[in-house]
Amino acid sequence: MNKKEINEIKKNFSDDCGFFTVNHVVTAFVDAEKNIKCKTNQLYNIIPQEESELIMINLKKVLSGKIGSNLLEYAFPKDAYLEGGAQQFLYGVLKSKLTDDEAVDNFLNAIVEKVEYISTYTIFAAHCTYSVLNKNKMGELEDEAESDYNFIITAICPVNLRIDGLIYNEEINSIAKKESSDRIVELPSDGFLYPLFNDRAADVNGVLYYTKNAKKPNTSMIEDFLGCEFVMTSQNEKETFHSILNNVCGEELDYDLITTVNDKIQTIIDQSAHETEVTTIDNNKLSSILWEAGVSQEKLENLPKVYDQHMGDKPMTAVNLVDKKTVLTVPSITVNIGKDAVDKVKTQVIDGRKCLVIALDDPEISINGLETKIE
Repeated sequence: MNKKEINEIKKNFSDDCGFFTVNHVVTAFVDAEKNIKCKTNQLYNIIPQEESELIMINLKKVLSGKIGSNLLEYAFPKDAYLEGGAQQFLYGVLKSKLTDDEAVDNFLNAIVEKVEYISTYTIFAAHCTYSVLNKNKMGELEDEAESDYNFIITAICPVNLRIDGLIYNEEINSIAKKESSDRIVELPSDGFLYPLFNDRAADVNGVLYYTKNAKKPNTSMIEDFLGCEFVMTSQNEKETFHSILNNVCGEELDYDLITTVNDKIQTIIDQSAHETEVTTIDNNKLSSILWEAGVSQEKLENLPKVYDQHMGDKPMTAVNLVDKKTVLTVPSITVNIGKDAVDKVKTQVIDGRKCLVIALDDPEISINGLETKIE
């Protein structure tokens, strides 16, 4: 799913949308010993509004975040289509529309058995229908629906024990310690959407996985429950990118080169902002970026081999490679440089010592929040 397709579902994921319907909703609370302590399966429209609105918030959250970082699309491997495979299992759940108690129990038990969590959590799952409206030649939506996109969306929400210290007790009109504790259902840490919404139609050959923590997704859900092959996280991808730069550029890797490469990749991202596909950087594109940034031809001759060792023939997701600000760090000193001030900072040798030189357009600066001047 590309950004445009995710946004179409997310935009219309609402009770106020006339061509979107939440049908059945399943909820379950799982304790730390992997016991399902309670379970409900009911029509969405009979759930009290205050509860249904909160359920909707949790489910919709599964469609949030950056593609390639918080939202990861996985294609099912061949064995997932065999009897007992993950694709066949999820397809059966989809077909049940969450109305079959046995199918729902198998679905919940599979999550509990295969997904690892360190604390208690709540499962929200819903079968939804989105009526896909026709588009005219101008790309505008018409009133008639072309088809229905039926899907299952699931949110896994941590449940944390909250014990507040002091409260105002109206009964005794005083400040007192709270006697009870509450188990609060937090926003989802993981979730998934099945099937995919590709080319404005259902694609049962893949699944969209959501993780709140892009640096540390729940691999047990990806591999053990969804039956897909885990790919590197956004943090892993950035670390791999840094390793490629270090191996290729060597001593040429300085402040100017690092910031120039970052700016060039950000420019590529900005230029493709209106495109539907995720912007990627492959070996050839990276070679052009480094050449334009001033890396010598001799160094670039090593890039194909180094890139292949780290990434094979897979491209890197551009948004995972850039930094919004430049951070310079030496022992005991850290300097944060905004995107529009990169050219005001230089490294320079003064009296035989390597120095960081910051150009000040205004002699007035702030130190620890206090205005002062540098003469």
